[in-house]
Amino acid sequence: MVSIGLSPEEWQAVRLSLEVAARAVLVNLLPAIAAAWVLARCRFPGRLLLDAALHLPLVVPPVVVGWALLLLFGVRGPIGAPLQEWFGIRLVFSTAGASLATAVMNFPLIVRAVRLGLEAVDPGLEAAARTLGAGPLDRFLTVTLPLMSPGILAGAVTAFAAGLGEFGAVITFASNIPGETQTLPLAIYAATQTPGGEATAARLALVSFALAICGLVLAELIAGRMHRWLGRA
Repeated sequence: MVSIGLSPEEWQAVRLSLEVAARAVLVNLLPAIAAAWVLARCRFPGRLLLDAALHLPLVVPPVVVGWALLLLFGVRGPIGAPLQEWFGIRLVFSTAGASLATAVMNFPLIVRAVRLGLEAVDPGLEAAARTLGAGPLDRFLTVTLPLMSPGILAGAVTAFAAGLGEFGAVITFASNIPGETQTLPLAIYAATQTPGGEATAARLALVSFALAICGLVLAELIAGRMHRWLGRA
């Protein structure tokens, strides 16, 4: 029988997973909104290639994403070396690195949700605001942004839930360091590699499953509530 009580080390993995997933969503929000706007509203040569590039993390193995991050942000990488030398920032094998890897993997999820929300906005409402004298920024803040907010919120919550389960990119780029980069999936993996660790793995798997279900249900509830609120507005 599996006890649901978690040890301090297991709680640490849960806390770290929540922190990494939340930081990844915060890092992604503004760039994802900008990318979704470009894909939905702009027409230019190479748009399809940009769309494909932004969605690559959805189709390539996560280990490949982690390896690419290691090449770019490693201590000898073209980005990682200047960061460490000039600013003392080391992303590889750190909590920040785990957040970066999770953010890269989840970026397409937010872009896709925001883009769908943006494409559902009635252009006639924006045109009406323009005829009333609203400038581009005013139209975006008072018309477009509220109407696309269900997509933003649903994408953020879905990405958060997905971030709790990210494994391949994190372990490749940030390694599996207890208290530093060992999130729930990595703790489960470590437990399965330890003799007698089946009970620990089962406890953590139940926690991971519960968090994922809560995140997905919350995303649906938020999207539904926002659609109802906008319908009454």
